[in-house]
Amino acid sequence: MSSIRFHNVSFSYDADPAGLLSGVDFGVSEGWTGVIGPNGTGKTTLLQLATAELEPRTGAVNRPQSTLYCPQRTDDPMTEFQSLLDNVDGDAFRIRGRLGIEEDWLSRWETLSHGERKRAQIGTCLWLRPELLAVDEPTNHLDRRARALVSDALASFRGIGLLVSHDRDLLDSLCSHVLFIDPPNVELRSGGYTTAMGELQVEAENARDARTRARKDRKRLEREAAVRRVHVQKAEKKKSLRGVDPRDSDARAKAYAAKNTDGQSGKRLRQLEGRLEQVADREASIDVKRPEDLGIELRGATSSRNALIRLAAGRLDLGKTRSMAYPDLIVQPSDRVALVGPNGSGKSTLVRHIVEDLALPENRVVYISQEIPAEESTQILASVRGMPSDLRGRSMSWISRLGSDPKRLLASALPSPGEVRKLILARHLAYEPHLVIMDEPTNHMDLPSIECVEAALGDFPGALLLVSHDERFLKGLTTVRWEIEADTPSDEAFTLHVRSALGGG
Repeated sequence: MSSIRFHNVSFSYDADPAGLLSGVDFGVSEGWTGVIGPNGTGKTTLLQLATAELEPRTGAVNRPQSTLYCPQRTDDPMTEFQSLLDNVDGDAFRIRGRLGIEEDWLSRWETLSHGERKRAQIGTCLWLRPELLAVDEPTNHLDRRARALVSDALASFRGIGLLVSHDRDLLDSLCSHVLFIDPPNVELRSGGYTTAMGELQVEAENARDARTRARKDRKRLEREAAVRRVHVQKAEKKKSLRGVDPRDSDARAKAYAAKNTDGQSGKRLRQLEGRLEQVADREASIDVKRPEDLGIELRGATSSRNALIRLAAGRLDLGKTRSMAYPDLIVQPSDRVALVGPNGSGKSTLVRHIVEDLALPENRVVYISQEIPAEESTQILASVRGMPSDLRGRSMSWISRLGSDPKRLLASALPSPGEVRKLILARHLAYEPHLVIMDEPTNHMDLPSIECVEAALGDFPGALLLVSHDERFLKGLTTVRWEIEADTPSDEAFTLHVRSALGGG
């Protein structure tokens, strides 16, 4: 089978009986289809339904025999990764070379960067050559070089591909269709992300214009009908023959004329009311989605300390024979620092080292790590559920303003990685932190949420330390650049250099 077809599929988790997806009906064939939607709307669920990781509550999924789901999380290696490393056929060599996968990666999985783990995941999936491959956020954690490698590798896939991603360039380069999820419904569109979004925006503008025209027509007809009713009421008083002298032919003729005029007026009123009902129905039938009320304020304060981070020069062990040297590092109360470098160069290791060394009170620091394990995610959700009702209510209002459904999130068993990041932010919004540290803040988040967080960080008065491969995100937010570079072609030794954000030394 060279296609997959959803037939009136509905799905709900036990903790959310209201349902996540309902009446989903679409089909796609060979090639890549992007799956788009805010965090928590069921993108991962749809991929798992497509690959038989989950089965629908109602409806059916007609799928190829060979399917594979490539998960968003990178906690554990795929079970077939060892086979890819051991295999000596041409495909295995080609995939390992194309993605830069090294022979010892499985033995030192815990020391690999999440970008390296992601490449291992994708390489394993491509080597297995399923008829249907569903990939969840493949470019999370990847530097520019690795993104290019993964994009090229995915482009070589010749089966049916479903792709969840917030990477607009990847969606445009790979996808011939885009599936938009807006629970409980989905809508399939032709073209890449930019084309499909452009069409949606034009249609939304046209719908708003049509709704405005219909509303004006309705109000005009309502005014005309009101005037017509007054005329009919006046005619009602004139139409009666009571009191007219039967011998007065002129008076009787006038009364008959008034009665006939009233009949015509009543007919015109009924016609006008019919037109009014049609226009009102047309206005009600035009679906205009109300713009979401998005955006948060990350309240904070500038610390009175001379420095929030003060780390003496040293060298970090990155596993195997790799290491990274760094100079004296100081972050002052209003510094805005970008930490950049290739995958595996020690960015996350350095951040964890800094966090462990911090002397700030816990409520004065917002720290969001690059990857949050499933167990920790459930603990974070439980801590939010256990908040006092007023504080939890404020946190959930911020979750809503980041584009997620608070009720669905609180009812979930395991929040998505993007929702966990929102939960951590929401927990800290009630305080006034002095320092925000975020490791790959745009990973896992949907595009509207990224824009909300970017705007909030732009207005934040305290210090920032942001680790990211997203140069567009860093450009407007940072003024200091900590750049890690390889000292040798073998990428075994790295050094961190402190520069201005404009690239100066």
